[in-house]
Amino acid sequence: MKKEDIIIQTEGVKVRVIELLPGEVAPFHYHTEITDNMFGISGEIIIRLENPQEQVLLTPGVRCTVATGRAHQVVNRLKTEPSTYLLVQGVGKYDFIKAQE
Repeated sequence: MKKEDIIIQTEGVKVRVIELLPGEVAPFHYHTEITDNMFGISGEIIIRLENPQEQVLLTPGVRCTVATGRAHQVVNRLKTEPSTYLLVQGVGKYDFIKAQE
């Protein structure tokens, strides 16, 4: 399971450092109010996006923004070591809705 450190959490904003285990894959999901801003810290993370289909390779220093309502999936591309990213979410109420596959 991934490790997360919460840096700040209010009603409208959530900022975390998330570590994904080797090969870890999160389910496709979306948020109804918030935008995800992801910043690579270590390793290699693939962000898969829907409508339109797109893929972003998140490496140290690279940023990916996922708009409200857009389905996405986070995957640790590395099979032997963890990868880490900074996730800034807001502004709005947090939710996590699994997308239809």
